[in-house]
Amino acid sequence: MTRCRLCGSATLASVVDLGATPPCESFLAADQLDEPEPAYPLHLRVCTDCWLAQIPPLITPEETFTQYAYFSSYSTSWVEHARTFVADAVQRVGLGPDAFVVEVASNDGYLLKHVVDRGIRCLGIEPSVNVGAAAREAGVPTLTTFLDPATGADVRAGHGPADLVVANNVYAHIPDVVGFTRGLRALVADDGWVSIEVQHLLTLIEENQYDTIYHEHFQYYTVASAARALASGGLALVDVELLPTHGGSIRLWARPAEAAGEPSDGVSPARAEPRARGRVAEVLDREKAAGLRELSGYTEFSTRVAKVRRDLLRFLIEVAERGETVVGYGAPGKGNTLLNHCGIRPDLLPYTVDRNPYKHGRFTPGTRVPILPPERIAADKPDYVLVLPWNLRAELIEQLSFVHDWGGRLVFPIPELSIVEVGS
Repeated sequence: MTRCRLCGSATLASVVDLGATPPCESFLAADQLDEPEPAYPLHLRVCTDCWLAQIPPLITPEETFTQYAYFSSYSTSWVEHARTFVADAVQRVGLGPDAFVVEVASNDGYLLKHVVDRGIRCLGIEPSVNVGAAAREAGVPTLTTFLDPATGADVRAGHGPADLVVANNVYAHIPDVVGFTRGLRALVADDGWVSIEVQHLLTLIEENQYDTIYHEHFQYYTVASAARALASGGLALVDVELLPTHGGSIRLWARPAEAAGEPSDGVSPARAEPRARGRVAEVLDREKAAGLRELSGYTEFSTRVAKVRRDLLRFLIEVAERGETVVGYGAPGKGNTLLNHCGIRPDLLPYTVDRNPYKHGRFTPGTRVPILPPERIAADKPDYVLVLPWNLRAELIEQLSFVHDWGGRLVFPIPELSIVEVGS
C-alpha cells in the first residue's frame, strides 16, 4: 500500500505489523484441513496527513461477505443494544408511521426487526446471501447487494429517500470509503439522518485491542478522520456518542452537508445544537491529547502488543506444564487475529466453543482449533476458559458463571491478561 485511500497521501507510517494471517472469518470444514490456506500480510499503518489508520486492501469484500459466518442475533447484549438504539432513534429523529429506515450491512435483521415491530417501513441492505436469507425469514425486508452510489440511487428511486440510514460496524469494512459514503448520501433524504457505529481508534490504541485488526477492517477511525471521510461523500458530522460496544466505539450522527450547515473548525457544523458541538469538540480534544494527530501517539503500540502475546503464551504454557486444562469460549473474527499472532494451536487450546451452529464442526483459520457447541464446557469441566470475545466481558461472566461449580476460572487476554473467579 503506497497511498492513503482517503486523501491520497503517500506518507504512511507503520503502527503495528502482525505478520501474515488468513482472513478471520474463513473457517475451515474438516475436509479442508489438508488443503493449503492463503494468508495475507496484516500491517496497520497511519496516514500522517489525514490520520486515517488503514491496512492494504488485499482481499475484497466479495470474498468475505458473499457467505458469512457471523450472525449478530447470537449475542444477547448486541440485540439489546440494537433495541435500545431503535427506541432512542425514533425519538431523536422523530420517526413516525410514514418514516422509512434503511440499514446497511443489516446482517440477520438483529436491528431492523425492532423497526418492523414498531410498524415503521424499513429495508436492509446485506451482501451476504446466507445472512440476508435469515433476515428475510425473520420478516425483515432485505436486499442482497453491496452499497455503492448506484445502489443507493436505485434504492432511493424504488423506495423513496430514507429518513434514517443506519450503518453499524460496516464503515471499517469497505475499502472504497469515499464511494461507500456517497452511497449513504444517495440513500438519505436531504433533511435526513445517518447514524454510524464504528470502533474508536482511541480505545483500540489505549486498551491494546489489536485483535480487532483483521482483513475485514480496512480502516480504523478517530472522530477527526471519520469527519473527513464523511465530508468526502457530502455528509457533515453533527454529533458523536462514546459507546462501550466492541471495547469502545463511536456513534457518529451525520446529515447531508446542506442540511447541517457550513462546517465549523472543519468538523462540527455551525448549525448543530451547542451540546452536540461540545461533545464533538470534547472527543477531538481527547484524541489530540492522546497524540493521535502525531506519530508519538502510535509509536509504543507495537511494544504493548508484543507484551500481550508473551503474557498469554506464558500462561498457556505454564498451564500445560502443570497438567491443567484450558479451552476457549467463542470463535469471533478478533479471536482469530489473536490466535494466529500468538501461534496458539490445539496443543495449547484443544478446542473453543461458540453459540453459532454454523461454526460447529469447523476449525479456526490458520490455527485449526476445533469449534464445538457450548455444552462441551460443562461436560469437560476445564480448569480455565479463555474468553476470545473479551468485549462481551460482563455478558459472558454471567453466562459462564456455572464454571465456578467445579472451580474453573475465566481468562481474558485483553487489554492485559486477567484471571477471573466467577459465580459464588
